[in-house]
Amino acid sequence: MSLEAVLRDPRLWRCGRALPIEAETIPSGFAEIDALLPGGGWPRGALVEILTDMEGIGALRLVIPALAHLSQSEKWLTWIAPPHLPYGPALAAHGLALARLLLVWGIESPRERFWALEESLRAGACSAVLAWPRGLDGRGLRRLQLAAEAGRSLGLLFRSLAARREASSAALRLMLEPHGPLAAVSILKRRGGAGARPVYLDLRVPSR
Repeated sequence: MSLEAVLRDPRLWRCGRALPIEAETIPSGFAEIDALLPGGGWPRGALVEILTDMEGIGALRLVIPALAHLSQSEKWLTWIAPPHLPYGPALAAHGLALARLLLVWGIESPRERFWALEESLRAGACSAVLAWPRGLDGRGLRRLQLAAEAGRSLGLLFRSLAARREASSAALRLMLEPHGPLAAVSILKRRGGAGARPVYLDLRVPSR
């Protein structure tokens, strides 16, 4: 393989330099985010890490528009042991087709959760897989990234800010922090270049 071909590979990450990306993406539903992401959206067939220490700040709301879009396909949106039971009416109100939602529940063992996550990513039957893993190391993240590539699935991992200090094979890493009534979304890592300035989004659930 030539050097030119290697440099065009969308999996390549080069610190400090932005590169043109030719990879399939999924619109995030937020123009401010898409403007900063290579290809203009979440990377398909890759891991995305969303790091935050605060519940209710909007981590799930950030990915809901993409999930609604993906739910129109024949593949599954698989949730691996979420910390709270998803509220169906709210998801439907945001456009998710609930018939495509697959919930893997009641798994306590970290090893079994990892197995379910890796197999779901690799199977090719899931358009997206969401998980809230603990204790992942670099080797585990590499396995999950390869599984996402094999299954052409969007892997969404919700992790604590402590993971920021760890190396990661994920194609995209985001950090969410409170900024008054808004959420500050910072890109820690993205394909083709270094991070960018934070964007500030209103991710609050509208009051009824």
